[in-house]
Amino acid sequence: MCSLDVPRPYRRDESPEAGPKPDAGTPGAGTRRPGFAPAPAPLPVPVYDNHTHFDFGDSPVALRDALDAAEAVGIAGAVQVGCDLESSRFTAEAVDLDPRVLGAVAIHPNDAPPLAGSGGLDEALAEIDALAAHPRIRAIGETGLDYFRTGPDGIADQKYSFRRHIDIAKRRGLALQIHDRDAHGDVVDVLREEGPPSCVVFHCFSGDAELARICNENGWYMSFSGTLTFKNAKSLREALAVADPALLMVETDAPFLTPHPHRGRPNASYMLPYTVQSMAQLTGRGLDALGELLRANTEAVYGSWTA
Repeated sequence: MCSLDVPRPYRRDESPEAGPKPDAGTPGAGTRRPGFAPAPAPLPVPVYDNHTHFDFGDSPVALRDALDAAEAVGIAGAVQVGCDLESSRFTAEAVDLDPRVLGAVAIHPNDAPPLAGSGGLDEALAEIDALAAHPRIRAIGETGLDYFRTGPDGIADQKYSFRRHIDIAKRRGLALQIHDRDAHGDVVDVLREEGPPSCVVFHCFSGDAELARICNENGWYMSFSGTLTFKNAKSLREALAVADPALLMVETDAPFLTPHPHRGRPNASYMLPYTVQSMAQLTGRGLDALGELLRANTEAVYGSWTA
């Protein structure tokens, strides 16, 4: 069930801040179906969006408006995630603007090789370390390894950056949000070599049942996104089936990875209930019980949003 309405902040035609729509000659125009999707039915128990990017996307929405739209459907708060210096600085500011926001800061693995090539990686990592001192920054991420967009020449720089992020998380006593794309084995190896921080979260979990079992054995959290709802996501559904419920989390990764049945439209935190509903169906848990579980797991990783 969903409402007939797209939340007002996301109605592009009515937003004075939205600016002109892209035309056919604009890069990326036409790659998504136009407009945001209708809001889902509210969740009976509020949960948190473990990973989102309020500063990304081509339809600007004020932070408070975005959070209001999410709260209306049962999203109590969100973790705003930085993946370069600009977005990490935004994150460090956003956590002071609304109590429903906690933050994570990092250099994305795909940004590590060009920064290393220009001689700026260590300086960037030092700024991430400084930003992480803010009391409402509760995680280092997204960091990890990405072998899909970065070729073999960039692997060494990605691993160096990943190891440095692990060190920051451990020294600061923060959780670690992992970006793992086509690199499961090496991500696990680096975590074991360095020794992980107390809380590790595989953001947008993309592994199979084998990786889920490794996470179970190590107490690493698995955060499922809208990809779980995709028709071709058999391996993700198999992973969810064996994942320890005490290690489950949920996220949007907005504005990316919009869940079925609205795949192709831009994503936002208010869309999270679609994924929660899918998790409930696949695990056989009621929405109330699953909501309580997800909320408790998320607070176990990041602490209280009100503290």
